[in-house]
Amino acid sequence: MQIAKDTVVTISYRIADALGRLLEGGKEPAAYLHGGYDNTFPKLEAALEGKQPGDQVSLQLEPADAFGERDEALVRTIPKSEFPPGVKVGGQLEGTSDSGQPVLFNVMKIKGDTVHLDGNHPLAGKAVKISVKVVSVRAATQDEIQHRHAHGSGGHHH
Repeated sequence: MQIAKDTVVTISYRIADALGRLLEGGKEPAAYLHGGYDNTFPKLEAALEGKQPGDQVSLQLEPADAFGERDEALVRTIPKSEFPPGVKVGGQLEGTSDSGQPVLFNVMKIKGDTVHLDGNHPLAGKAVKISVKVVSVRAATQDEIQHRHAHGSGGHHH
């Protein structure tokens, strides 16, 4: 079966920086619903269109086409007194952006009485090389199409 709109695609992938250093290596295959559902990078989805199991694709993606540009408005310094006990560097907290959208903030450092947070994806602002191998392709279920994402093995579980 070829990759087309409303297929569930399972891929193995590797993401490297511009120098080829591994940033993220999908140890487990990942599944996504193909066809403009915003479940993967648009340029990657376009490159995978028509491919089938065993096919491989490699792309160089600029920040805008991958994890986005860094947004310094998502970097915050907050008094430690506003956090629950046990806040640690590397932890994550849910918050909102200036526009009220939900954002997952990473605790970058704790210095004295302040906590430094960053709501940017860790790879925001970086060009990346992504290498993908198509593991499997199947028709999506009506439930997956309605929910706009893959279910089951490698996909989203309800």
